[in-house]
Amino acid sequence: MSGAIDLLAPRKIAMVASNPATSPTTGLPVGFWWAELAHPYWEFVEGGFEVGVYSPEGGRLEADAWSDPRDDSRYSADDLLSLGFLSSPEHLRLVEQSRPIAELDVADHDAVLFVGGQGPMVTFYADERVHRLAAAFFDAGKVTCVICHAACLLLKARRADGSLIVAGKTWTGFANSEEDYVDQYVGRPVQPFRIEDEAHKLSDTNFIVNSRFKSHCVRDGNLITGQQQYSGREAAKLVIDTLGR
Repeated sequence: MSGAIDLLAPRKIAMVASNPATSPTTGLPVGFWWAELAHPYWEFVEGGFEVGVYSPEGGRLEADAWSDPRDDSRYSADDLLSLGFLSSPEHLRLVEQSRPIAELDVADHDAVLFVGGQGPMVTFYADERVHRLAAAFFDAGKVTCVICHAACLLLKARRADGSLIVAGKTWTGFANSEEDYVDQYVGRPVQPFRIEDEAHKLSDTNFIVNSRFKSHCVRDGNLITGQQQYSGREAAKLVIDTLGR
């Protein structure tokens, strides 16, 4: 009987988003990007997966303002999936009461997805807890997915044998052409460093990008990466396909 229960239990995917932070370059509040959380979440639950939202510290999360469809900038005004998530008290509670990654049991999950946004450049890049979590999923043969600026963690995250997760891998992340656009739009440099520049300094890895702000995802074994916010749904679909469901 217990075996039957296990077979019927929903498969689980963890989504890890940034805690609120302050940009070291602009001094503005930064966090996760709504489309990179809400869009993959939709794909996962529609596919029958149980999804939990985590963050390094746990607690209430805040999104980058431009990613909020209600923001006065109207930068993401057409993002109806994120607007629906924001309009649902049940779903909004997931980001208002995120669980700390210390409570995330790798063995109990089939995959992990690290959500991008400006926050990860502050909260993921140098946090060894985040690096260890990504490596634990990867070393366990679990699907490990990283989107947009969350890819900064792959510049540092190392496996149990000391090698980088991206050693011998092809992967992507936020492109220099996209950073150029954002810097021009804002009128000053926004990020403390560029993922593409740092990735090209690494040996034995293949970082690639596609057209600016077009969906672009790469799967190399159990590592799945998405270039930016427009890649969230495609990345989630690749996760589901890789899991065979």
